[in-house]
Amino acid sequence: MAPKKKIPTMIWVRKSQQPENMAKPAKDKNKSLLDCSSLLQELPPSSDCVSKLQLSLPPTARKEKTFSIPDWSLLPEELLNLISKHLEDYCFDVVHARSVCTLWRSLFPFPSSLLRPSYSLPSFDKFPRKSKGFCTLEKIPLCLFRIRAPHADASEYFLGGIGRDDHMKLPSPLQCSVKVKIPDSDPTLINMLDCQVLALGHQYRMIGCNPKGYKGVAFLPLNKNGGGEEFVVLLNYTKNLLMLRSTEMRWMLLEKYSIASCSDLITFRGRFYAAFLNHDIFVIDPYSLEATPLMPSELLDCGSVNDLVPCGNDELFLVEKIIPRTGVLYFSRLTLRVSRLDEEAGKWVEVNEIGDRLLVIGNLGNVCYSAKELPDGCGLSGNSIVFTHGPGNVTYSYKYGVHTGREEDNLNCWRYSREKRVTILSTSPVVALRVESTKP
Repeated sequence: MAPKKKIPTMIWVRKSQQPENMAKPAKDKNKSLLDCSSLLQELPPSSDCVSKLQLSLPPTARKEKTFSIPDWSLLPEELLNLISKHLEDYCFDVVHARSVCTLWRSLFPFPSSLLRPSYSLPSFDKFPRKSKGFCTLEKIPLCLFRIRAPHADASEYFLGGIGRDDHMKLPSPLQCSVKVKIPDSDPTLINMLDCQVLALGHQYRMIGCNPKGYKGVAFLPLNKNGGGEEFVVLLNYTKNLLMLRSTEMRWMLLEKYSIASCSDLITFRGRFYAAFLNHDIFVIDPYSLEATPLMPSELLDCGSVNDLVPCGNDELFLVEKIIPRTGVLYFSRLTLRVSRLDEEAGKWVEVNEIGDRLLVIGNLGNVCYSAKELPDGCGLSGNSIVFTHGPGNVTYSYKYGVHTGREEDNLNCWRYSREKRVTILSTSPVVALRVESTKP
C-alpha cells in the first residue's frame, strides 16, 4: 500500500518574507514530536509494521554521511495511539502532530482546549429598542506564532486565533491556519511544523453582529469554579455599558460610572475592570454590579491613554501613555508609566520592571506572554512593551531607563528602545510583525 499523501498544516504569510531555505524546526524548548524510539518497546510483539519505517540510516547513507528522511506516514497505528496518549496534555504538540500527514491527522483528535465554545445572545444593534435577531458570542483561543528561521535576519510573528478550517476550499483540508492579508503581496503557504506556538489565553468576540458603536465585550461565569451554565456579559456599546445575564437573556443599561466613554473592558480574577477616556478606572462585581473606583495617581500637567493588560490570573498591569498638555508632541518621544494592581490594598503600584514578560497592546486586544519561552536572538525580549496600533507601521519596544543621549530626558520612565525595529505588516484578521535589529 502506497504511503498516504502528506497534508501539512499551513498559515498564510508574505511570500517575500519566507527565507529561501526554510530551516528545519530547531530543537528549542518545545519537545520533539518525532522521537518515537522510546515508545517502540510498548508495542505488542506482533507489530511488524515498524520494519517499513527507516528509523536508522541505511549503510549507503552512513558511508556517504547523508541523512535519509523517514516516511512518518508508515508508522503503525498502535504506535501512533501511544504517541497520542502521551500528548494529551500538550495541545500545541498535538497541533504539530496532526500536521505531519493525513493518517496522523485522523488519529490525533483536535485539542479540546482549542475548541471555540459559543453562546447565542439577543441582538443589541437597535438598543434600547428590542431586536428580533440574534448574535453569537464566541470564545477564541489566542496564540503567538513564531516562524522558526534561525538564520534569517529578521524574526516573524503572528498574533491571532487558532481553529479548525475544514470549511476552507483548499487543495486539502487543513488542521488549523492563521490567515494574514498583507497589502501589495501575494499569499503563500508554509507548514505549521515550522512554527513555534505559544498560548496567550483567550478572547471573547461577537460574531455576526457588529453594529456601529460596538467596542468590545467581556464574559464571566457566575460561580467560583468557572463551570456551570450561568454567566454575565458586559458590552461596551456606543457611550454606554450594557449587561446581560444568562438567566434573563436581555440587554440592560448599566448606570453611568463615568462621564467619559469606556476605552477598555477586561476581566481579571473573576471581576470586570473598565477604563475610561478621562482616566477613570472601575472594578465591577459580576454579581451585584457595584462599581468601585480604582484611580491611578494624578499626572501633573499631562493626560494619558490607559490600557489594562492582564497576565493570566497572576498580575494585572496598567500602562499609561503620557500625553503632555503643552509644547510640541513627538510620538517617538512619548513615555509610559506602568503600574501593577495591588488587589489587597486596592491601589496601583508603579513599577520599573515586569520580569520576563512582554506586553503587546493594540489590535486584537492586550496580551502578555513570557519571553523566556522564546529562544535567544529571536528579536523580542522580556521586560518590554510593544504597541501595534500606530501611528505608522514601524515602531519599537518600550523599556525602562533607556539612555537617549539627550540630557533633558528623564531616565526614570519607560520609553522607546531602538535596539530592535518592529514592522507591523498586518493588523487584520491577525497581527503580523517582523522584528529586526536596527543598523548602527
